[in-house]
Amino acid sequence: MTDTALSRRRFLQFSGLAMASGLAGCTSSMNTEVFREQTRPYFRNTALEGRPEQIDRRGPISIYGQTPPSGLLPESSRYASMYAPVNDGGFQVPAVPYQQIDPRFYRQEVESPFAEKPGTIIVDTGNRFLYLIEQDGRAMRYGVGIGRQGFAWSGRGVIQWKQAWPKWTPPDEMVKRQPELANYSGANGGMPGGLNNPLGARALYIFKDGQDTLYRLHGSPEWKSIGKAVSSGCVRMLNQDVMDLYDRVPNKTPILVI
Repeated sequence: MTDTALSRRRFLQFSGLAMASGLAGCTSSMNTEVFREQTRPYFRNTALEGRPEQIDRRGPISIYGQTPPSGLLPESSRYASMYAPVNDGGFQVPAVPYQQIDPRFYRQEVESPFAEKPGTIIVDTGNRFLYLIEQDGRAMRYGVGIGRQGFAWSGRGVIQWKQAWPKWTPPDEMVKRQPELANYSGANGGMPGGLNNPLGARALYIFKDGQDTLYRLHGSPEWKSIGKAVSSGCVRMLNQDVMDLYDRVPNKTPILVI
């Protein structure tokens, strides 16, 4: 064998050993379980969305300019942080399993579809969205669930006041239907705020012309109801989302319900 061939053979042998050594170093120092968790894909589940997959030969269907995501969900770590457990007011608000919710209903900044002034809240009951209008044609959008009472009022009003961990007082008609709620009637002082309270972590109370509309924006631990019409309640939001909205808007914030 010539010196040239021998040198080339030794070079390839040493290169292979170096590469194997390098790979061994990577795998020995890497936590493969963490790696799999951080890189696993998130896929849309149309069964959870409650609607068929939409296909358009012209391109992806968009909703108010937002293209439904598929495959690896962008910014998944941001959503994990956004919907993580929260210790608030002495209560431990549980994490939201956001992967099981249609991504359309995640809190996100979008192009505003409405020509309302910044600082206005708009509840789009038909599409199950709540918008907080921002500057420069943008809006913060939240997914909501709409209860029976949520369809009972529409129009313009203001957030007269808001409350953290609000008390809940079931209407007398509800107490008649469900006598077990008598302990929480108005005469008995209502249900104190807490994790089991139907109004959740925050409530925003809507008035029109100085009168209570009995229409509320409120939190709920029932994440499965987001994006849906539900049997009771007004406009329910994920607890983490209603806490975010609560911090963004002052009393007397204008609101439009459509």
